Amino acid sequence: MLNMIWYDSPIGGLLLAEQAGALVGLWMEGQKYFLGDWADTPRREGATPTLDLARAWLDAYFAGQRPAIGQLPLAPRGGEFRQQVWQALCRIPYGQVTTYGQLARQLAAQLGRQSMSAQAVGGAVGHNPLSIIVPCHRVVGAGGSLTGYAGGVQKKLWLLKHEGAPVERLTLPTRGTAL
Repeated sequence: MLNMIWYDSPIGGLLLAEQAGALVGLWMEGQKYFLGDWADTPRREGATPTLDLARAWLDAYFAGQRPAIGQLPLAPRGGEFRQQVWQALCRIPYGQVTTYGQLARQLAAQLGRQSMSAQAVGGAVGHNPLSIIVPCHRVVGAGGSLTGYAGGVQKKLWLLKHEGAPVERLTLPTRGTAL
């Protein structure tokens, strides 16, 4: 059973989901991969202590504070590679951005590999089930393009501005799947 609540945020409705005391999803209304691997799981609406904690975390975040990711019990569903990518996302500080290529190089070094595909990393980033909390919005294209955000690039830009990231050098893509 998946427990869920809706959260009204400055970027629109967010669906929060928890199971067995851990947060497993935070999806933006209308985003690509909405509910992800949980689409066929029985669900019920209603607050739980974990969802209340997530709501308080989001309240702090949207109030301009920088709550620690470690304050929340997280259990995103995904294979080993995706888990490694999502853990790497959690190490990107507030107000900073990195590229898919930089993230791939960091992960390759961490895993003792010579190289890693930026596209593979991008695929894992794009399937992040805990948007905002696991900060996939802090990853941009090599040329500073705001491409590749399941919630849409305008929301990505809003989140980066909200965090005080240097957005003046970033560009909006004119085509793609995550506009």
